[in-house]
Amino acid sequence: MLFNSYGFLCFFPLICILYWGIRAISKNGEKTLTIRNLLLLAGSYYFYMCWQPKYALLLLLSTAVTYGAALLISNSKTKPQKKTWLVAAIVLNLAILFFYKYYGFVTNTITNTFNAMGIAINIPGLDVLLPVGISFYIFQALGYSIDVYRGDIKAEKNFFTYALFVSFFPQLVAGPIERSTNLLNQFKEDHEFNYDFAISGFKLMLWGYFMKLCMADRAALYVDKVFNNLDNHEGYSTLLASFMFTLQIYGDFAGYTFIAIGCARILGFSLHDNFRRPYFATSITDFWRRWHISLSTWFRDYIYFPLGGSRTTKGKTYRNLLITFGISGIWHGANWTFILWGVIHGVVQCIERACGLNKKEWHSWKKALRIAITIFIINLAWVLFRANSINDAITAICQMFSPSDFTLSLGKLWLSMTMISASIIFIYEYIEEHQVNKLAIFNNKIISNYVWPTFLLVCIGGLGVFEGGQFIYFQF
Repeated sequence: MLFNSYGFLCFFPLICILYWGIRAISKNGEKTLTIRNLLLLAGSYYFYMCWQPKYALLLLLSTAVTYGAALLISNSKTKPQKKTWLVAAIVLNLAILFFYKYYGFVTNTITNTFNAMGIAINIPGLDVLLPVGISFYIFQALGYSIDVYRGDIKAEKNFFTYALFVSFFPQLVAGPIERSTNLLNQFKEDHEFNYDFAISGFKLMLWGYFMKLCMADRAALYVDKVFNNLDNHEGYSTLLASFMFTLQIYGDFAGYTFIAIGCARILGFSLHDNFRRPYFATSITDFWRRWHISLSTWFRDYIYFPLGGSRTTKGKTYRNLLITFGISGIWHGANWTFILWGVIHGVVQCIERACGLNKKEWHSWKKALRIAITIFIINLAWVLFRANSINDAITAICQMFSPSDFTLSLGKLWLSMTMISASIIFIYEYIEEHQVNKLAIFNNKIISNYVWPTFLLVCIGGLGVFEGGQFIYFQF
């Protein structure tokens, strides 16, 4: 089920009515909590099964494996025993991920390599559909197992509570990747309806829909037209497409995140922030403090720090960065384009660290220059992220720097509507970045609770694209 579908616009209000209705009519606190959690669990599995019912079994398998492993870790008396159960949980979950996401990529790479050397080899392929959101819920479940192993949290004994933590529908298929230390205990609290909290969630949902429908899906019309047919496009057209993808990927993924966080708030839950105005970053290092925060901190805490982080020699620090971002690239997709994209981000961060650019504070025109340079690097790297192959990425980058006559195949109206949407987002984020929202006008409840949501609804109705399809990050 997609957030931008009519099905969800029926499903979510129904869940809210039932969830808060149970709270209103039941006086038994513990029983009420159990019923409400079971409702959310059933709703979450229904939400997931609307896509491919049989793949809910994979979600259940990953949940059962990490649930059992955590209990065994908790009951083990020696560290080697605890480590054995943790490794077992990691191996089993990564095996599931490998089978569905990476098997075809690995076998094709091996086959092509041997064929290039003149050695005929044929490895049987598998025609399986990639389960939506598999990387997200497996990483969330593995994070829980590691937290129990480290002693950061006690193993959850109630299977249904833990299953809800793994499958909670707002963030199930595209994050944020939640930590057990934040979300799991919230399912043990008897939430009371908070009007202001719910209103803030509704406004976040509207903002997410605006980013998705008005900027991301509108930019996608041009991006897909160019990147799926590069031979029929030239320099300036490809350059514009690359810029549009920079808008699309942000509006699409951040839009999903804001909708997810907003849904959770309306139900009384707090999810972690996942984006913090990433295109105002002054370096690639700063960018990763702002972009997909739940994933970058996951890699930091569970891969980068265990490798030694930056508390080691410079050479090993650079190694740790490259390994971490190489894995990040692999996580994003089974294609060399993603791996190279991750490595580029790692290499640039090594350069920034070596030159002292990762911590330096920038002011006035220097800050603006650093932001421009950072966006330029990000934009080039996004070409790899969007291209269908390494060859397509090279073709696109070469075209971007080749002068040509410019023809706008979708017309000026499309460009105007896209840029209006992008400008609204830029102004909003500029206000947030520079804390202009502390002025009294931005704290006026009439403007905040009525004028702003009405403005977004009008924009969505006038600028939105309503046949945009699924969110980009569903494929990860």
